[in-house]
Amino acid sequence: MAKAKRKNFIYKNEEFTCENCGTLNPKGSKIRNHCKHCLCSKHLDDLPGDRKANCEALMQPIFAEIDKKRGYMITHECTKCGFRRRNQTLSDDNFDLIIDLVAKYNKMTLENDPNLYSIK
Repeated sequence: MAKAKRKNFIYKNEEFTCENCGTLNPKGSKIRNHCKHCLCSKHLDDLPGDRKANCEALMQPIFAEIDKKRGYMITHECTKCGFRRRNQTLSDDNFDLIIDLVAKYNKMTLENDPNLYSIK
């Protein structure tokens, strides 16, 4: 089944207070959909910007990876329904936590393929 994509993306660049840690997250030059301090998000959208998700639960960052074109990408998972979404990081995000999440991704990758990083 093909992944649904939005053709008319709705930009929602709004200030918000994180429901996980209480940090105030101001509007930015790019759209922020996660807390800059704890990197948590909220399950609001089925498709980016539509605000149609009935869940509205907290989304925890579960790992991060480096994308060649978009930079660091965080994968969030909804604590209620298990929905997952990748989100691009922003320049004022908690970089120490991003690095911890990248290390978690690398460990998961290595556990799934022990020969991935072997030198031949």
